Amino acid sequence: MTTDQMILFALFTVLFAALIWGRIRYDLVAFSALLLGVLLGVVPAEEAFAGFGHHATIIVALVLVVSAGLVRAGAVQMLTRVTIRSGRSLQGHIAMMGGVGAVLSGFINNVAALALLMPVDVHTARKAGRSPALTLMPLSFATILGGMFTLIGTPPNIIIASIREEELGASFEMFDYAPVGGVAALAGVAFVTLVGWRLLPKHATERDAPERLRETSAFIAELSVPGDNTAIGRQLGDLYPDAASSDVTILGLVRRGQRRYGSSKTARIEADDILVLEARPDALEEFRSMHGFTYTDADRKEVVEQEAGGLALTEVVVPRDARIAGKSAQAVGLHWRQRSVIVGISRQGRRITEHLRRATVQPGDILLLMTPADATEQVADWLGCLPLAERGLVITRQDKAWLAIGLFAAAVGAATAGLVALPVGLGCVVVAYVLAGIVPAGDLYEKIEWPVVVLLGSLIPLGTALEDSGGTQLLATQLTALAGNLPVWAVLALLMAVTMTLSDVLNNTATSIVAAPVAIEMARTLQVSPDPFLMAVAVAASSAFLTPIGHKNNTLILGPGGYRFGDYWRMGLPLEVLVVAVSVPAILVAWPL
Repeated sequence: MTTDQMILFALFTVLFAALIWGRIRYDLVAFSALLLGVLLGVVPAEEAFAGFGHHATIIVALVLVVSAGLVRAGAVQMLTRVTIRSGRSLQGHIAMMGGVGAVLSGFINNVAALALLMPVDVHTARKAGRSPALTLMPLSFATILGGMFTLIGTPPNIIIASIREEELGASFEMFDYAPVGGVAALAGVAFVTLVGWRLLPKHATERDAPERLRETSAFIAELSVPGDNTAIGRQLGDLYPDAASSDVTILGLVRRGQRRYGSSKTARIEADDILVLEARPDALEEFRSMHGFTYTDADRKEVVEQEAGGLALTEVVVPRDARIAGKSAQAVGLHWRQRSVIVGISRQGRRITEHLRRATVQPGDILLLMTPADATEQVADWLGCLPLAERGLVITRQDKAWLAIGLFAAAVGAATAGLVALPVGLGCVVVAYVLAGIVPAGDLYEKIEWPVVVLLGSLIPLGTALEDSGGTQLLATQLTALAGNLPVWAVLALLMAVTMTLSDVLNNTATSIVAAPVAIEMARTLQVSPDPFLMAVAVAASSAFLTPIGHKNNTLILGPGGYRFGDYWRMGLPLEVLVVAVSVPAILVAWPL
């Protein structure tokens, strides 16, 4: 092993460890690793930032803007309006939602697809009187699976196509992934529909639906007792009957910074006491107005007094890359920047005991926001969070919807026919969207997920350096030796298993950047075509079903579904085995050795 190889392997080990640790944002981790590689001399300085101009990075950024345009024009909502109906059986609902989610994910960002469908799914579950946990995980997995069958469905497919072009002289085309990815997606959606939901843990299914729904929508909230309130002098226990009638649980009170849980029932209420409650959004507001309490700090008071236009309470779920993830409302300046406050936090049934404005928000949390009535969507977008209420599906500009669909279809068709390069075609769509007013020019750059762009731009030079140093060849040799004299189909299965394992704990973009060159070297060692190996990596890198951290969609459903970290593998492990079982034969048929 050469010195450069040892440095690069050590660098990737630290990089992967930091990504798994998850305490530092993945884009900062990747960019720091790139700079360290330059300083250590394993990445040439003149090529340090070549990844930011790489066509894979450009395509990912353009796809995000095009996805936003299709959503904004109402094209996606038009599809859901036509296909999604309440009143179906549980399996029928999962099949329809999963099918729609998978199709959408083939052409728009799969996080956007889930963000659109998740509120519909939660709303349908509540109308049907069942737990949303029964359907949210199948929906998440379906939207992940759907990205496998097109070039633009998921970043790993784009990266693998670009690596193929650099190494073999030609990229994969738009639907080259369909024979394998489509089979895996169909099998996966059928599995979650017929079997998968039955494998969910008992805590998600055995309780009756109303109790479960109350639990998943309950928040820890704080209300303050004003100096002239009629409750002053009464025992805290005197409020219990009213709290019960409003479906509010009084957990205790805070007096002069000291929390009194459990022993506060007989305590006499004093001015400026803070009541700590567990309640749903509507119940919290009912109880507050009934007794004339106020929200706990000056921020809340100021919002209530100044917003003559009215206030709105809304629930949002926190993705991993949200502005507020890992921070508090106070740290991001939620009040003074957006005239809004957090009045409750729900975290997998655990109670939040910190002051809400200073509580550190975690990915997967559900936040109860109090916002100006006309700025709810703006505040959610600014925070980087996704509304959990069902969005209206009425198409107000259907002419724009069909224009958006037509422009996108024309670009995809031209790229598929080889008339224009995919990045150029998508770039033309973005320009057309802006000129047509589908995507406002002022919002153009906000639609790009910059952490993903930085991650790609940073990891591509590191991956190139690993390959140039002979590191990928060394890894391929070791994996091939591990396979011994196994037949090629078994080697493909082993490669998929290793790639899936990495993707379950790493960002799938990082996994594909490392695994794709290794796959090519393995094929060269075995003296077979590299395409089957690249297809194996493409499917496996997108198959992150074992943990809530393997894919953003799994994180998004963590809070709304009331899932625990260890719940995912119950459905995810047999699904990953199924994906390998159906993908290997499909690969060998569609991409002969």
